[in-house]
Amino acid sequence: MIDYFHQVDDPYSHLAAQLLSPLSARYGEEIRPWLVPPPDDAAAPERARLVAYARRDAPRVAAEYGLSFPSNARPPSAAAVGLAQRILAAAPKSASFGEVAAAVGRALWRDDVRALEALASRAASAHATEAAVAAGAEERARLGHYLGAMLHRDGAWYWGVDRLNHLEDALDAQDSTPGAPRLAPYRDLRLGAPPASTRPLTIEMWFSFRSPYSWIAFPRVRRLAQHYGAQLVLRPILPMVMRGLPVPPVKSLYIVRDVFREAARVGLPFGPIVDPVGAGAERALAVLHHAAPLGLGEAFAESALRAAWSEGVSLASDEGLAKAAVRSGLGEAQVAAALADESWREMAEANRAALFEAGLWGAPTYRVNGGPAHWGQDRLWALEEDLLQAAGDA
Repeated sequence: MIDYFHQVDDPYSHLAAQLLSPLSARYGEEIRPWLVPPPDDAAAPERARLVAYARRDAPRVAAEYGLSFPSNARPPSAAAVGLAQRILAAAPKSASFGEVAAAVGRALWRDDVRALEALASRAASAHATEAAVAAGAEERARLGHYLGAMLHRDGAWYWGVDRLNHLEDALDAQDSTPGAPRLAPYRDLRLGAPPASTRPLTIEMWFSFRSPYSWIAFPRVRRLAQHYGAQLVLRPILPMVMRGLPVPPVKSLYIVRDVFREAARVGLPFGPIVDPVGAGAERALAVLHHAAPLGLGEAFAESALRAAWSEGVSLASDEGLAKAAVRSGLGEAQVAAALADESWREMAEANRAALFEAGLWGAPTYRVNGGPAHWGQDRLWALEEDLLQAAGDA
């Protein structure tokens, strides 16, 4: 049994819905759908930016996985969302739910009111729909999550298309068609032959020392930049929680579990951990601010992230910070001078402002030559495509 939690006005839920019927047919799994509301403010502190980014990101993901999502989608009206929920509240609680949800999503995101109304011949009442959404929210919370587009099986969570590869791994032993292509294979860097181009390429990378996703992205972004001869511009920021953005415990727990399997997927160590929030993050930012002009910024950033997220080293301690600094080429006197200088705060604030200007808010985020920014360590394939396009490679 796979529990699936569908948020009607979430682009990622629309992408996931398109794979529900193929998933059930391919692996012989029963899918139990639930309607859920958006995450609360604590789990989505920059909601407006998240909503806008999801509409921009979903078409790119859809194209990568052979799914559909309009490139010019607008926010659906409250009335349209309500009607879509009523339709799905009356939909069969079986594998066919995915087909109905995909049809509803196509109408909703195309702003096709007539198509939506045509699907509403068997819509549930407003009261029944409200009860269905409340039941979904309660079950999602009971099982320990907060987002839409989530699949749950045997105590593990899988976020939509991006994490379906892990669920397919779990189901592989039951595969009725061994050797067949995966529905949503893992996407990462390809690192093909660099194009013969002299165009300058720059990757800006926003990251946080408190972000475990920054750790598993950082070595790969460095490798990507080196492979294609791009300049890597580091834009470190303070952790979200130190910028007044809450991170609920249920979110932190899911992130750690998710990073563990994502790190294993790319062959990077994860754990033991010493969370650098507070003094650890501030001290690392101070040292990085001094290391960058010496040409040691990349080496120190990766060393400090590795120390915190895979070696159990406290960046808040003198001994731990020295370990990260020394192996990146910095000396004790340079570390001491960095810790005595508060100018890193202006740098971090400027980077935060630039990140918000790019339409995003969290780490890791990156973009090529000032183009559209991508969020998350699972968008490196898109970053690589942007590099190739900027280099003039068709």
